[in-house]
Amino acid sequence: MTVPPMTSPDGAPALVVVAHGSRDPRALRTVRALLDQVRALRPGLPVRLGHIELNAPLLPDTLAALGDGDAVLVPLLLSRGYHVKRDIPEMAAAFPARTRVAAPLGPHPLLVDALHGRLTEAGWVRRPGDAVVLAAAGSRDPDAATDTARTAGLLAARLGVPVLPAYATTTAPTVPEAVAALTARGHHRIAVASYFTAPGRFATETAQGPWLTSAPLGTHPAMARLLLHRYEEARAGSQAAGASWPFAQFPAPLRGTGQLQRT
Repeated sequence: MTVPPMTSPDGAPALVVVAHGSRDPRALRTVRALLDQVRALRPGLPVRLGHIELNAPLLPDTLAALGDGDAVLVPLLLSRGYHVKRDIPEMAAAFPARTRVAAPLGPHPLLVDALHGRLTEAGWVRRPGDAVVLAAAGSRDPDAATDTARTAGLLAARLGVPVLPAYATTTAPTVPEAVAALTARGHHRIAVASYFTAPGRFATETAQGPWLTSAPLGTHPAMARLLLHRYEEARAGSQAAGASWPFAQFPAPLRGTGQLQRT
């Protein structure tokens, strides 16, 4: 049996993509296809997968296989929250591998590329009076809501229409509540942008409403580029494990409007 290398020929550390895990088999297929895209962009770079729960390989098993090698852990997660702040760093600290934890994927303009692309694929075309709901998973961590709101602001700037964040669980507003709020403001054509990394329960439930809904971000080409971007950031030392990530470069949305203000 051939043991895959843990570093690239030029000595670059392995890239470990840390996915959440899902009971939906489409999620694992999507994540594996995304990793294949990353490998195609960076031939020779060791790319590994580890899940926080529900799917193999679990992150502790991936970390154990690294031995005392070097790796950058890139969360396939869209915002800060307990998994990024606690679970992943604590799992990494329990193993001898020399690891660095990268920032979560969002907010970032490449995510906006993917969101815009998925909306366009779903048939969205901007018209006067349009609005968009950014449907995210939700978290009890207020930093996660902050990150989602910043992504909504970036998407509003790209689309030229109001974008209101909404959540599938844990926090408010829900997607139907956000749609109702936008309708009350006079927006009668409302699309829902799925802010999920892969198919699963939340994405499926979000798509069941009477509105145009984009597909999860999945294997959109911008996602593979963003994983490599976060890897290179962390490798360069601009992000340290457990650090708080700076967001001053991103415009923040005014509450509930999707319009932009400077931070």
